[in-house]
Amino acid sequence: MWHSLLLLCAGLLAGTMNAVAGGGSFVGFPAMVLVGLPPIVANASNTVALCPGTFASTWARRHDLRDVAGIGPGVMVPVTLAGGLVGAILLLVTPTSDFDIVIPWLLLATLTFAAGRGLGDWLRQRVTIGPVSFLAIQFVLSIYGGYFGGAVGLMMMAAWSLLDGADLGALAPMRTMMATVANVAAVVCFILAGVVRWPELLTMMVAAIAGGYFGARYARMLPPPVLRWFVVGLSALVTASFFRRMLAG
Repeated sequence: MWHSLLLLCAGLLAGTMNAVAGGGSFVGFPAMVLVGLPPIVANASNTVALCPGTFASTWARRHDLRDVAGIGPGVMVPVTLAGGLVGAILLLVTPTSDFDIVIPWLLLATLTFAAGRGLGDWLRQRVTIGPVSFLAIQFVLSIYGGYFGGAVGLMMMAAWSLLDGADLGALAPMRTMMATVANVAAVVCFILAGVVRWPELLTMMVAAIAGGYFGARYARMLPPPVLRWFVVGLSALVTASFFRRMLAG
């Protein structure tokens, strides 16, 4: 029973976080590991479980979608889908022992989100990035999303904030949509490869859908700095715990 309760609570919080600022896998993935799933199975199951929640978030804020750096969904979707597919295939061929070593470093990478708007304003004054370069960055981020899935929305927001001067709230609907697209390719691969655990992921999925929908509806009520530092603080805590786990192993 405590496994189910843990997964329900984790799914609700993860779905809400993905709708508000991203980073839901910092809750969902550790919860899957805590209930006894191997890391790669936990990662795949977490990705599948949280994907419908991000769909719910995208639907709830579909009228708020806007271009990013002048590039719309019609171009972003196929690039993101292709990157997610490549990342998922890479995960399926990665040995479990290697994945255990890579996890903490992947988590650490997401902490770049802590740089916030200050670094973005500074770079935009000095660096000009065209559409091709922007899409190349998006493709790489989508590979990351398909491979690990953890906080890919955070990584996208971190990169987009360097290229687009809009506030985080304005970028959030497109970020949620692109994170969903990257995860869709991974979800199909993971299900076909049979590397997911259905009882655990279905339990988390139900709560994540509720969190994703209602989180998106009420996300705009929270100040962006509060959202950013909550996610960054949680990310740092989870990252430290996985580094400790790697060193202990």
